[in-house]
Amino acid sequence: MNAGSAAPFTVVTDGGLDVYPTLLNDVPVAPFSVTFGSTSYRMTEITRETLYRELQTNPAHPTSAQPTPQDWLVALQTAGTPEVLAVTISAGLSGSHNAADQARQLLGPGGPRVTLHDSGTLSAAQAFQVHAAVTAAQRGLSVGQAQEWLRAVHQETELYFTIETLEYLRRGGRIGRVQATLGGLLNLKPVVTVDHATGTYTNVGRARSYRGAIQALTEQVTRRYGEGTPLRVALLFGDHPEDADQALALLTARHPVVWSDRTGVNPVLSVHVGPRALGVAAAPGAWPWDR
Repeated sequence: MNAGSAAPFTVVTDGGLDVYPTLLNDVPVAPFSVTFGSTSYRMTEITRETLYRELQTNPAHPTSAQPTPQDWLVALQTAGTPEVLAVTISAGLSGSHNAADQARQLLGPGGPRVTLHDSGTLSAAQAFQVHAAVTAAQRGLSVGQAQEWLRAVHQETELYFTIETLEYLRRGGRIGRVQATLGGLLNLKPVVTVDHATGTYTNVGRARSYRGAIQALTEQVTRRYGEGTPLRVALLFGDHPEDADQALALLTARHPVVWSDRTGVNPVLSVHVGPRALGVAAAPGAWPWDR
């Protein structure tokens, strides 16, 4: 469901978002792009399956690129409302927020009034914030009220992920070569989160096997919220959907899960984590506006 012209403002986001069918995530998107050698695809032009095949067969490692100011301009101009709330991937992880700011300046006096909001996160946790913003718009509330909800959702939501191999992070320059080599030799699988203060990745655990890392990831969720706390759980998977089943089963054994949904990691984010990955965004109980 789109924010629509009847709402006081439109929500727009970028390709850092992973979309959940049961959340209000159907909004205009400024897309990221993926480049293999001399061939570039917008994230809407390449399927996850094609990307995984390319990752495993193409000698050129892909690079990803943030939306350009022009990409943002197109997304902002589709709004059709006097105000736009643009929710971006963490500025600590991408220059998308800066590109959105440039686009805002290009709009000129005839364009909508644009408020930029740095989500401080990405993926499933960004999906929670987009859902909050669209909910506010649909209820006829102000951009200011929406931002209060966004901050509340960010504060209580944690995003954790693990990956089968460090190779794709190494190839993409996201971790040092030595660290990747050591991790590979010891067969260690990291558990990574997004630091709330910096909006950047930080390692919070590791395991000796991928299955062990899924277990460690879910235990991290329980440590954060306390066993027995009701949770909302958004699951992410790469080319093995059953990883999400395993994680949900582990969480359900320790928490009442009041809402859950799953989606595949989008093609651009998959460039960095590789084909096999698992992510969980978790938050306690009901949404802030339903309490």
